Amino acid sequence: MIVDRQGRRFRNLRVSLTAACNYACTYCVPNGKRLVAAQDELSADALVRGVAYLIEAAGIERLRITGGEPLISPKFDDFLSQVARLDLDDISLTSNGQLLSRKLPVLLDNGLRRLNVSLDTLDAERFRGIARGGDLATVLRGLDEAAAAGMKIKVNMVPLHGHNHDQVLPLLDYCLERGFELRFIELMRMGHLARDANGFQQQFFGLDDLLALIAERHTYVQASAPLDATAQRYEIPGRGFFGVIANESVPFCRTCSRLRLSSTGWLHGCLSSSNRHYIGDLLDKPRHEAFPALQRLLVRALGDKQEVAFSGGATIMKIIGG
Repeated sequence: MIVDRQGRRFRNLRVSLTAACNYACTYCVPNGKRLVAAQDELSADALVRGVAYLIEAAGIERLRITGGEPLISPKFDDFLSQVARLDLDDISLTSNGQLLSRKLPVLLDNGLRRLNVSLDTLDAERFRGIARGGDLATVLRGLDEAAAAGMKIKVNMVPLHGHNHDQVLPLLDYCLERGFELRFIELMRMGHLARDANGFQQQFFGLDDLLALIAERHTYVQASAPLDATAQRYEIPGRGFFGVIANESVPFCRTCSRLRLSSTGWLHGCLSSSNRHYIGDLLDKPRHEAFPALQRLLVRALGDKQEVAFSGGATIMKIIGG
C-alpha cells in the first residue's frame, strides 16, 4: 500500500470513460464548443484492466464512473458490466442525466444504486443558457424514474453569482421534497478560470454565501461526514441533508484520497497539479511486468497532491472527470 507522509493513500478512483459531452456548460467550456472523444481513448477492456490493476496496486475501494458525459460513451454498458464484477466496495456514476431514462435498466441490471446528477437550475430557459445543450424536462423525468427504482440520488449544483445563485433555494426545496441530497460545488479555478482571476471572482458563490442564503428559509445543523469526504455536510432536521464541496472556503487536500484515470490512460493524482502519469502502455503487459512500473507511477501521483489547499490548475475538468 502506498502512503504519503500525511497518511494519505488512494481509496477512491474516478474513471473518465470519455471526454465527450452533450453539454457545453459555461463554467467548463467557455467557447461553447462541446468536447469530443479523443482519438486515442482506451477501450472498455483496457480501462477495466486499469481499474483491476489499481485495486490491487493502490488499494482502491470505491469507483465513480465519470466523463465528459459517461452515458454517451459507446463503451459504457460493457465497462459497467465488467467493473461490477471486480472487488469494489462501491460503484457510482456522475452524469448530467440527459440519457438517464434510457440507461436506467443497464444501471439497475448491473447493481449500480448510487447516482450523482449535475443540475444547476430548475428554470428551463436558464438551463439552456448554462448547459448549452439538453432538455430540463428530460433530466427531471430521469431523476423521478431513478428514484422510483430505489436509487440513492445526489444532485450536484455549481452556484454562480449573477447566473443561478437565485436557484439555490428552489433546488434545495426540490431535493428535500424528493429525498435527494443536494451538493453545492464551489466554482473551481480550473481550465480557463485558472487564467481568469477576475472572471472567477465575479462568479464565485462560496460556502458563507450559501449558508447565509439557506438560513433565510431553513434551520440547519452540521452533520458528520467521513474523514476523507470532500463535502461539508448539513442536516435540516426533519427534512433531509445537503452538502457543500467547499474547495476554496474549506480545503480538503489534507485528507484527499482521490485518484483519477482519464479515458486516454493518464493518471491524475491532484486536480491542482498539471502532472499526469501514463499507464496506457502498461495495461497490455503481464501483471509481473506492469506492477513495478505502475507502483512507481502511483508514488509520483500521490506526491502531486497539494499539502494544504487547492491552488488551481490548467486542466479542463471534463477531460479527467469530476
